[in-house]
Amino acid sequence: MCGICSAGCGVVVTYDQKVRITAVRHDSDSPFGMICRVGEHSPEIIYSKDRILYPMRRNGPKGGFDFKRISWDEAYDEIVAKLNQVKDESGPEAAAIYTGSGSFDRPLCDVYQPAGVAVSSASSVLFPFGSPNTLGVGALCYVAFAMIAPHVTMGSMYIDMFSDIENAGLIVVWGKNPAAHCPPYDFLRIQAAHKRGARIIVIDPRKTAMAKYPNAEWIPIRPGTDGALALGICNVLIEEELYDERFVKNWVAGFDEFSEYVQHFRPESVESVTGVPAETVRSLATTMATTDGVAPVMYSGLEYNGNGVQTIRAILTLWALAGQLDVPGGQCFKMKQNKFPINRKGLVANPNVHKAAGHNDFPLYTKYRGEFHAIAIPNAVLEKDPYHIRMLISLGASIITSWPQ
Repeated sequence: MCGICSAGCGVVVTYDQKVRITAVRHDSDSPFGMICRVGEHSPEIIYSKDRILYPMRRNGPKGGFDFKRISWDEAYDEIVAKLNQVKDESGPEAAAIYTGSGSFDRPLCDVYQPAGVAVSSASSVLFPFGSPNTLGVGALCYVAFAMIAPHVTMGSMYIDMFSDIENAGLIVVWGKNPAAHCPPYDFLRIQAAHKRGARIIVIDPRKTAMAKYPNAEWIPIRPGTDGALALGICNVLIEEELYDERFVKNWVAGFDEFSEYVQHFRPESVESVTGVPAETVRSLATTMATTDGVAPVMYSGLEYNGNGVQTIRAILTLWALAGQLDVPGGQCFKMKQNKFPINRKGLVANPNVHKAAGHNDFPLYTKYRGEFHAIAIPNAVLEKDPYHIRMLISLGASIITSWPQ
């Protein structure tokens, strides 16, 4: 199992007589049957002369590269001393922890996620210390797409849903590039569906590898306008009475108000906003309403903008109106009885989530995650708003990469 990322691709590893890795290649018998370039070159990473294997204390000024090796005991003692100093001078909330994708290891989440939340990579490490301040990369991705948007729209999070690609007549790849995603699970499923005759539509500003796939239809769109396209398609479904009337009657709240709202998103108006031709908007609506099984493949491309939650809600609403929700080949719900019971009896609750920095700025985010939104960090550090955060533990993250400038 390759540990370079969270995919865990099957690999065949060759060692020399000194038990050093000499080569890593994919295991053709594994489910994926492939490995990325980083995995192939993992021996270079493992044995790199620049790899840090021990705690290092900075000797010179910040921004320099003058570090000195210290022992693990020295490192722990120093961290504890600094934490207690900050606590004595400014209170426990002046310390915070940031979790990145390197902390997505499932056992780590099971042990350290805050008590009382559905699923989270937030860390409870500082809760016993008295700090409510845990934050992480979920503020950038996944939470909007997989937790907030689906739950407030249809009462279920993405972990309780699945896209039935195997039975779909049409696969809509929207805001994701499965050919370059880790792991490539969706790409392999799409590949198999395409071989049996499924049609592929790719909605993306870039002509990705998926958009170049044989017979795939590429619909370029202006970045950040996906919500307008979804509402425009909904408008056509309603205007031309293509929507699923039985579903709307039994399961939809606020349909009249929604119908009135989407009148602002007529195909010609949508074209001016998104760059997608009005006729394409109309044909998408007809295709989605008349195809047996339309499976969505979506992700972070839809949430990396200022209206991510509402964009994803609009797209999920579109799937419902088109009659493609919880039907063969569509967007489906899992049976909740099939959940594997994970032991989380030892989880620690946030000592005072209402005191977390930025709590009132994004209350819905805080409710779902048990953490505050990471965009609050600059104000807390630079402006001391709502108070001064002086110490940050970064766990498995690269904040400079995730939050440039």
